[in-house]
Amino acid sequence: MRKLTLALLLGGYLCLALMTALVVWRLGGAAGAGVAATMGALGLLFSIHGLAARALDAGRLEDALGQIRVAQKGLSAEVEKLEARLAQKMEIVSEEALIRSETLLNDMQILEDEVGRIGERLERRLNDRLATPAKAEAAAPQASALLDTVRSALEAGRVDLYLQSVVSLPQRRTLYYESFSRLRDGTGRVLMPAEFLSVAEPGGLVQAIDNLLLFRCVQIVRRLAKQERKVGIFCNISLSNLGDEMFFPQFMDFLRESKDLAGSIIFELGQAAFDARGALEARNMAKLADLGFRFSIDKVTDIDIDFQDLARADVRFVKIAAPLLLDQLEEHDDVVTLRSAPDLQAADYAALARRHGVELVVEKVESERQVVDILDFDIGLGQGNLFGEPRPIREAVLAEAAPSLDFIQAALRRSA
Repeated sequence: MRKLTLALLLGGYLCLALMTALVVWRLGGAAGAGVAATMGALGLLFSIHGLAARALDAGRLEDALGQIRVAQKGLSAEVEKLEARLAQKMEIVSEEALIRSETLLNDMQILEDEVGRIGERLERRLNDRLATPAKAEAAAPQASALLDTVRSALEAGRVDLYLQSVVSLPQRRTLYYESFSRLRDGTGRVLMPAEFLSVAEPGGLVQAIDNLLLFRCVQIVRRLAKQERKVGIFCNISLSNLGDEMFFPQFMDFLRESKDLAGSIIFELGQAAFDARGALEARNMAKLADLGFRFSIDKVTDIDIDFQDLARADVRFVKIAAPLLLDQLEEHDDVVTLRSAPDLQAADYAALARRHGVELVVEKVESERQVVDILDFDIGLGQGNLFGEPRPIREAVLAEAAPSLDFIQAALRRSA
């Protein structure tokens, strides 16, 4: 269409120039012919120039329109990309909102369950508290009778001494003994510690039992020394005895008389009791150490032990139950470590203790399989029914080690 318009305009301009030239020629005669030709030519040139200018303007306009079309296409592409990104973001936001909603619902469900469990526990505790007075009233006569039995056994000297071997590994040669107290009632029935300690501690009789046990341990050590058998005996001592300002000085007086046997008697207390000791108990332990006595920790529940702290308190032995120790084993990349100390190889655990002057003892060993696993720890001492159950001292020996009646009465008076 544009080309047709340009052709018509060019034709129009040409006709106008010819008509002008014809008029000039007729009016001017011969002289006007040259003028007419010149005017026609000029008209034609002006027509061509105008048409050329219009053509150039049209070309520039076409180029500009082309650039606009290209820019429009680019803008459309960017808009499409932006719409795609926006759609993706909306999808992500929707998914995150859904996940958060599900998490919130799960947390609310867990919270509801926990609240329900707390309510059940509170209800049980309330019921237990309501039932406690009735239970206490029913148990009071039994506890009172058991306390009378314990006191009667102490007064009559029915306190037996049991010893269990602590052996070297792997040789299994007896190096130490652990001492245990056993009481007998009037019929000869043996009372185990779990039974009589439940009333002896509240009744204030633990000191008397500890004192009697210590007296017999000293006598047994003296007898073994006469036979040139150099063994040590682990002897239990309660935290209450270590902190009793009336009992402990008399306890020290008795020990000073047996100072020559200090290297053969190792006082033993539980890990919880050791951790709970106060300044007074720590000072009294130091006084015993000054006499040459050593200490042992048993009833271990956490093997992540500060051996340096034990060394400062003159603890030289730590007893760990075989099931507890072996349950700690974990293997990572063919390296056996301990769960409570993952940075420490199991084989280095005993060596770490020895560097602080502490010797490990694996107790409650019941099977040969346990012994095989224990040897991988390089632990040098073992105790348990596999190596020998606790056995009572023979009556003849026990009679020699029996304390006098005055000693027993004095021990009971101090307890009272």
